[in-house]
Amino acid sequence: MAADENWRARVRTIRGVMGVCHLLVEPDGRGAVLLDTGLVGEPWFIRRALARLGLGPRDVRAILLTHGHLDHAGNVAWAKAWTDAPIYAHAAEQAHVDGTFPYRGVNRWCGRLERAGRALLGVGAPAKIDVTIADGDELPFWGGLRVVHLPGHTLGHCGFYSARHDVLFSGDLFASYFFKVHIPPPILNSAPELIPGSLEKARALGARFIVPQHYDVLDGELHRRRFEVLLARRARRRVERNEARV
Repeated sequence: MAADENWRARVRTIRGVMGVCHLLVEPDGRGAVLLDTGLVGEPWFIRRALARLGLGPRDVRAILLTHGHLDHAGNVAWAKAWTDAPIYAHAAEQAHVDGTFPYRGVNRWCGRLERAGRALLGVGAPAKIDVTIADGDELPFWGGLRVVHLPGHTLGHCGFYSARHDVLFSGDLFASYFFKVHIPPPILNSAPELIPGSLEKARALGARFIVPQHYDVLDGELHRRRFEVLLARRARRRVERNEARV
């Protein structure tokens, strides 16, 4: 099936302080899905975006989380209370959502930053994941979304792939800005040894369009090209390291 290239018209970018979340408008225009909930300021923008679509809180069919870090799930308790929509996320993300994940090593800095964010910003109230998701699950939203487990940033980090639109929402697998395209810094990654496999998994999926959760402009082709450049750069560095050992 050829990709429906009009997908951009059914995506609303909600830009917050540290990244973006998205409203995915259903093909019939009668509902939407919230993909991540952001950190601070997003509730006002989410309400406004829905109102401009002629939708209200009860028109939100689901809240999907790529992972439970505070900048992605900080407003999830608010979103659940406001919409009464079910929260979908990988089971491994419950501890992140609750603020109880046992960060270790250099990753402890992520926990410290999140604790400071909760204290200073008043976000990050715990919320129960209603529907746990796993790799390959097919979700009945936005014309069909397949769960793509991409662990490394967190153990339960997931992307969502639309075959109908041939677009992968890749979460925090990488960030894509004109001045820097990169994987998350080490202090933010709970299982960094799994990141190379997740990068390869996303590459092998072969989506024509990629939309991360940290980017400058909503341009899936641009982010796909940048992703390939990132992979090529990492491959060159591996070769250089191997040569240096000889």
